[in-house]
Amino acid sequence: MAKDNPLLMPHDMPPFSSIKAKHIRPALESIIADNQRTIDALVKIEDPDWDIFIQPLEELDERLSKMWDTVSLLNAVLDDEVFRENYRLCLPILSDYTTRLTQNKQLYRRYQSVRDSSSFADFDLAQQTLIENALRDFRLSGVALPEAKKESFRAIQSELSILSNRFEKNVLDATDHWFLHILDEKKLSGLPDTAISLAREQATHKALDGWVFSLQAPYYIPFIMFADDRVLRRQMYEAHVTRASDAGPDAGRWDNSTIIDNILKLRREKAALLGFDDYVDYALQTRMAENSHTVSAFLSQLSAAAKPAAQRELLELSAFASQEGISELQAWDLPYYSEKLRQRLYDISQEDVRPWFPLDSVLHGLFEVINRLFGLTVKRNNNVEIWHTDVRYYEICDNAGAVRGRFFLDLFARKGKRGGAWMGDGISYKKTSKGVQKPLAWLVTNFSPPAPDKPSLLSHDEVITLFHEFGHGLHHLLTRVAYPAVSGINGVPWDAVELPSQMMENWAWQNEVLKMISGHFETGEPLPVKMVTRLNETKIFQAGMLLLRQLEFALFDLTIHQGTVSVDVQQTLDQVRAEVCVFIPPEFNRFQNSFSHIFSGGYASGYYSYSWAEVLSADAFSLFEEKGIFDSDTALSFLKNILEKGGSQDTLTLFRAFRGRDPVIDALLRHRGLTA
Repeated sequence: MAKDNPLLMPHDMPPFSSIKAKHIRPALESIIADNQRTIDALVKIEDPDWDIFIQPLEELDERLSKMWDTVSLLNAVLDDEVFRENYRLCLPILSDYTTRLTQNKQLYRRYQSVRDSSSFADFDLAQQTLIENALRDFRLSGVALPEAKKESFRAIQSELSILSNRFEKNVLDATDHWFLHILDEKKLSGLPDTAISLAREQATHKALDGWVFSLQAPYYIPFIMFADDRVLRRQMYEAHVTRASDAGPDAGRWDNSTIIDNILKLRREKAALLGFDDYVDYALQTRMAENSHTVSAFLSQLSAAAKPAAQRELLELSAFASQEGISELQAWDLPYYSEKLRQRLYDISQEDVRPWFPLDSVLHGLFEVINRLFGLTVKRNNNVEIWHTDVRYYEICDNAGAVRGRFFLDLFARKGKRGGAWMGDGISYKKTSKGVQKPLAWLVTNFSPPAPDKPSLLSHDEVITLFHEFGHGLHHLLTRVAYPAVSGINGVPWDAVELPSQMMENWAWQNEVLKMISGHFETGEPLPVKMVTRLNETKIFQAGMLLLRQLEFALFDLTIHQGTVSVDVQQTLDQVRAEVCVFIPPEFNRFQNSFSHIFSGGYASGYYSYSWAEVLSADAFSLFEEKGIFDSDTALSFLKNILEKGGSQDTLTLFRAFRGRDPVIDALLRHRGLTA
């Protein structure tokens, strides 16, 4: 019963501490059953309109999303195997329900009836977009297929959800399992004190002597960048790039190779069932990019700009390494000697700036940026239930003190927590005759936790990550669209959803902002002017190589999803690397086996979106460069035309409203130092 299951209770804030693994399936089945009864009644309506047909359906979707988004969060951040197993068992149930819903011909015809009615022209743009999107999604789910093929489609969807979850679980288990145990203090040579201290705590946690370096980002990244011991760097590198594969120290234990092949096979079958040329053709139906030729041409344009620079950068790095006694660079040398070269050229490193970026100072400065841009205030509230002691809760308020949005921060790496950084849309903005539902988000990162004698200190790369995820949060939380299906990030094309997040990154490089977000953890002094200058000079360091790496991922993703026949995934990756890379990784590299973005995230046939959206964000920020980084009119225009509009209108139309023209690539190349 609802009173016994916290996931079934109406809530404005999830009751995290009350939610247990045993609650997941009963809650899901109860909501689905309730929804189905209501849908069976709604499809009988002869003359459907917004109020008696569309709005009730939106309420059903929103209730289910609110429950499942909370469960998905806890699945990603809790070290609870029982919870994960119950989550996994529910995936086929959810997949079957959503697919049957979008294959319901009666429902589809009612939506068509509303679309074709005379009143449709009187709907606002958000309502029209919502209905058009729903009709598109019906078609993309096979509503027009004969029943036998519908059943095949449902089976494919169910199996894909299971495989994607298994892929991510394998990556998590492989990441958590392996670690490097060091007993000889001499082998710590080169490592910064923060990394050594963290490794010492990790060893203590495991009841071991010495130091422990895991494959989680706060341990792996400093080690591969700073450890002088080349043999140990190779061990760390090999363990990291062979996670969940047939190679490396845990070869075969959590191997994702067969899962990858099966996922690609099922995606091809799904696209074929619906009559598309291939999975890329299917995926691009919901994107800004017109077709695969558009994407390929775009990536080729970027590659042509980046490759000459990358070749020069690699020659420079090789020459520098040779002076250090390295005749041939290996993959585990690149981060190490790149960081040394960066220090040689600019006299600054990521570790040098850490003491000036204690987490609380960065957050205070970030919130001040938001205040100066949009007139909004961010306030912490300690009287809200959280899912882990590390978690913080905040509210974004307007100048009258009214809450516009709410968010949680889960900032530190820990065992059992999914790697990387992301924003989850826990509750969507909604406005009805009953009032306004305030949106809720969770922003998750994997930064180094505080040490006994130091606060959490961020590298500048981590500062950028925080600004990035906060940009996603603003997109979700500041929307003014009344309908959840197209409010916030919902309904935004996947290749445009990174626009606000990448836009926010730009402020983390500005001299004025660097002073605002920094404060030495011992003295409180802001980042010195010389360091600010040097840090900004590093922005274009190895920009060609970094962009080519993104293009390698994007082209690999695009290539394995093109065509109608199976591909050899490793061979395809090797071919892509031969085409675009200036440095070829070792044969044992199995990057694809932990490429969660495309095999367990939402980026399949869409990894190009990062570069595509960066064109939009760089061009959008260029207007701030022209007018002033805190120009109130420009900020208000971005708020009104991009952040508040969510997915309610065509992205290109919204961009034109803000920028006054179509996007151009010039600003991106200039920001990366890749112009002639």
